[in-house]
Amino acid sequence: MTTLVLKPGNATLAEWRAIYRGAVPELDPACRPRIRASAETVARIVAKGEPVYGINTGFGKLASVRIPADDLETLQRNIVLSHAAGVGEAMPVAVTRLMMALKLASLAQGASGVREQTIDLLQAMLAKGVIPVVPAQGSVGASGDLAPLSHMTATMIGVGDCHTPHGIVPAKVAFVTHELEQITLGAKEGLALLNGTQFSTAYALAALFDAEVLYKSALVTGALSTDAAKGSDAPFDPRIHLLRKHRGQMETADALRNLMAGSAIRESHRVGDERVQDPYCLRCQPQVMGAALTLLRQAADTLGTEANGVTDNPLIFTEDDTALSGGNFHAEPVAFAADMIALAVCEIGSLSERRIAMLVDPALSGMPAFLTPKPGLNSGFMIPQVTAAALVSENKQRAYPASVDSIPTSANQEDHVSMAAHGARRLLSMIENANGVIGIELLAAAQGCDFHAPLASSGALEAVRKLVRAQVPHLDDDRHFHPDMEKAIALVRNGAIVEAAGAVSLPQISGAQA
Repeated sequence: MTTLVLKPGNATLAEWRAIYRGAVPELDPACRPRIRASAETVARIVAKGEPVYGINTGFGKLASVRIPADDLETLQRNIVLSHAAGVGEAMPVAVTRLMMALKLASLAQGASGVREQTIDLLQAMLAKGVIPVVPAQGSVGASGDLAPLSHMTATMIGVGDCHTPHGIVPAKVAFVTHELEQITLGAKEGLALLNGTQFSTAYALAALFDAEVLYKSALVTGALSTDAAKGSDAPFDPRIHLLRKHRGQMETADALRNLMAGSAIRESHRVGDERVQDPYCLRCQPQVMGAALTLLRQAADTLGTEANGVTDNPLIFTEDDTALSGGNFHAEPVAFAADMIALAVCEIGSLSERRIAMLVDPALSGMPAFLTPKPGLNSGFMIPQVTAAALVSENKQRAYPASVDSIPTSANQEDHVSMAAHGARRLLSMIENANGVIGIELLAAAQGCDFHAPLASSGALEAVRKLVRAQVPHLDDDRHFHPDMEKAIALVRNGAIVEAAGAVSLPQISGAQA
């Protein structure tokens, strides 16, 4: 188990990725004085007896209802239980852990009025692998991700279920087994824990990290497909891209050119090839993939900022004992970032599917129909291409921007919402669809290059082909295709083909690399 020192407000994307992959966050002790000062400020506000939203009033449309001091603990418990109204499948454990870490970092900046013991419990749950079971549906991405964060918070007061190293058990049982002590929420604490964008941000960050692997894998399979189709590397000439000046496009072209460098297949048709230009799916890879890279980097910049922000309400300012009610919980930045990731993922898969379609078409590829030596008797890659088309079509439907939608809630008090929650939540399944497309392309491109033997591709691409052939043999006659596809998709999902081509440097999403 790796421990990572988390500096609230100053964590890097690489650190958030490490937490997503399993690292355990431990708060930098330097944040402790700010935490204590913030909690002391709330205590003084309560002692004054003046009405302050979320501390001694009702919530949302009920903000005008004053709550007596004797009922403040009940108020905080009630908001957690009433707001734990999510439905649907549970969040993946890795995403829930990331959500908890994001909440930990937000509260520890000393602007939320939460006591040390409450923050320490959240940290201890992460350290001991006691992770709340959180239904993934129910947030509209404004007034915070209320429902899912309430389910997280409910376990801290002994309500609900938790994932543990020994399976899913009731929160009370998990706490006893792992020597954790449930808490009674103090003034402001329930609201601080369930208010914020951490659910949406966790899903969007998880997708960003997985999308980086997808992007790099698609560069590798795109280069391999170009060689399989005996395509030209002339469209990757840096002089072309320097004239357009887009950084992502230039870096993508460099990567594709370097992936193909030294290919004997490429050299075999450099002179005397009757074709003048390749199809767009080969020729325009720098333009399309470069634009996707730019979008992913923009999303990374937004999400890196959001992850280091404080997004609950009201916010506590210790210098003058003030609680200010605002709207940092509105997740519009996250919604926009999620939409950008969705667009990039959709296009990465769409371009890959076009390369598969090109490879299986003898009129375009010059190879046997459907990449089988005996077309007719065998169907070869006919239906894998259909599967890729289905996955791409599904992603096109899911790529519609979530951020342009809004539906009023809380009796029109919350009359414009971001829809960041489901905008971010759809992304992991979109990436899995795209992984399927890239995995199919990996098999098709490797099969295509097989037809050019004894000519070999570049060193980097031959390393990838060797990796594939160690698990999936060349397709001579039809066989059960599904196991082959599953193996190839796994090589894409876990970054193995990127690692195999590791001699070639591929573009990074700033700060998000493994």
